[in-house]
Amino acid sequence: MFIHNIDPVLLELGPFQIRYYGLFFVLGFVIAYFILNYLVKKREIKLTKDDIADFLLHIIIGTVLGARLLYVLVYNLPFYLQNPFEIIAIWHGGLSFHGGFIGAAIAGFYFCRKKKIEFYTMADMIVIPLALGLALGRLGNFTNGELYGRVTDAAWAVKFPDAEGFRHPSQIYEALKNLVIFFTLWFIKNKNLPKGFMFWLFVVMYSALRFIVEFFRQPDEQLGFIIGFLSMGQILSVIMFLVGIFFMYRIAYKPLNK
Repeated sequence: MFIHNIDPVLLELGPFQIRYYGLFFVLGFVIAYFILNYLVKKREIKLTKDDIADFLLHIIIGTVLGARLLYVLVYNLPFYLQNPFEIIAIWHGGLSFHGGFIGAAIAGFYFCRKKKIEFYTMADMIVIPLALGLALGRLGNFTNGELYGRVTDAAWAVKFPDAEGFRHPSQIYEALKNLVIFFTLWFIKNKNLPKGFMFWLFVVMYSALRFIVEFFRQPDEQLGFIIGFLSMGQILSVIMFLVGIFFMYRIAYKPLNK
């Protein structure tokens, strides 16, 4: 068993703090930039390095806005109705992956329309570094001691500062889950797959694995379990999975039906 005593702050410069979580975020952005540069050149897509940076900026803005909006609406709406100024205080925590993914997709679609590029051309590429970035983000959650798992007596259980008892390190489980997705997508990236297939494969894999990992993660305190033993994250993942399966089927069998 492990006692979590990691200081989330790497360095303090007066009132400013450099946190591990922020470093993981920046590292994910840098890795995404280089991976996209590599894939764009490999696939001979007419985008400059500045275009790729602009695309990633769109994705980041869309992710943050979507993640915050869905969290506010679905996870803790009564609190934010009573404290409307807290809606913009994202530094206090409260972001939803599912909302962030929708926001990123909308922002990516806008970018592609502006650059006159087919949406799936970019979507099939961005999900590769996205999976890796999500893995890094979960490591950031672990260093922060947040989003921990349920009580367990497993040999690898962790005692987090703000939690009673030893807990599943569900952040590590999620990081490993995202690494599995990353390596799967990286392995098949050069396969002759229909456009959009990799994007929806990411959706299906993420939602299915997230559903499983949620059984080890502590549900949000203000919500608890929503339907029986299912958390809000699992309900959203089921919806995400069904949508992904539908579009994967359409994309995979569309050429055969022509």
